[in-house]
Amino acid sequence: MATGGGRAFAWQVFPPMPTCRVYSTVAYQDGHLLVLGGCGQAGLPLNTAETLDMVSHTWLALAPLPTARAGAAAVVLGKQVLVVGGVDEGQSPVAAVEAFLADEGRWERRATLPQAAMGVATVERDGMVYALGGMGPDTAPQAQVRVYEPRRDCWLSLPSMPTPCYGASTFLHGNKIYVLGGRQGKLPVTAFEAFDLEARTWTRHPSLPSRRAFAGCAMAEGSVFSLGGLQQPGPHNFYSRPHFVNTVEMFDLEHGSWTKLPRSLRMRDKRADFVVGSLGDHIVAIGGLGNQPCPLGSVEGFSLTRRRWEALPAMPTARCSCSSLQAGPRLFAIGGVAQGPSQAVEALCLRDGV
Repeated sequence: MATGGGRAFAWQVFPPMPTCRVYSTVAYQDGHLLVLGGCGQAGLPLNTAETLDMVSHTWLALAPLPTARAGAAAVVLGKQVLVVGGVDEGQSPVAAVEAFLADEGRWERRATLPQAAMGVATVERDGMVYALGGMGPDTAPQAQVRVYEPRRDCWLSLPSMPTPCYGASTFLHGNKIYVLGGRQGKLPVTAFEAFDLEARTWTRHPSLPSRRAFAGCAMAEGSVFSLGGLQQPGPHNFYSRPHFVNTVEMFDLEHGSWTKLPRSLRMRDKRADFVVGSLGDHIVAIGGLGNQPCPLGSVEGFSLTRRRWEALPAMPTARCSCSSLQAGPRLFAIGGVAQGPSQAVEALCLRDGV
């Protein structure tokens, strides 16, 4: 059990999911962890929906999704869970939007996205759902921004993102939605932009200093962190190959600038496609892929007060490509890939030290 600032990190292992899966959609609602869709052992999107009761630690099967999908976005709206976009059994982006009514245990179809998309980023604020970017059926990255009004069951257009992308990281801070990175086809995006929800205008911030795919992103204490990833060779490095890095770059929202932390403050392990989050005063990096033939099980945390990386308890099940979710003092790593699609559900917890 690792400690930090008088508090302790430890793993909580939950009963495995009934269904192995990767790229599932996850949500936390009223003490229940919902795991929806994803790809199973056959590599095809599922319509399977399951929920874990956090008190009894038992899994229950839910009514299946009307549309089998993987890589969808999810937003909790009171007693409903809204599932947006994703990719279907034919490997095509979908426009379907469906709501799970928790009290009734059933699904209802909602107004579809104006354009089918996978890799949509979603943010909820004041009961409204914002959907940003995505990749359409033509494989081109999208710049569209839509807002969903539940009472009217409709999507309305907002000013488009300056940089089209899909799979971006999004953060709600104050009255702004920050959009970082993402992809355009096989190329990682370095753009960092913010949408003002009141003025309904976009601001371009300085781009990421380095171009990395499958990096991890988190926000804490007024700063945005971009960690690790797969470094892409420059346009003139014809013989270079992508390689794993332990880079740490930090954007200060107050000063509006990026800092590339020195070598002494880089992550301990080079990794990509990992779980990242903020627990207490630590930015936490969990698992992923690195310079090893199998997924990493190592976990480390950057202490914002001590300004250093610290080893944290290793994952009980080493994995990459996990779905993740933060619920209070728990950071969940759900499913993903170990030898194949995984059933593991584990949470790194921050508790008061003894």
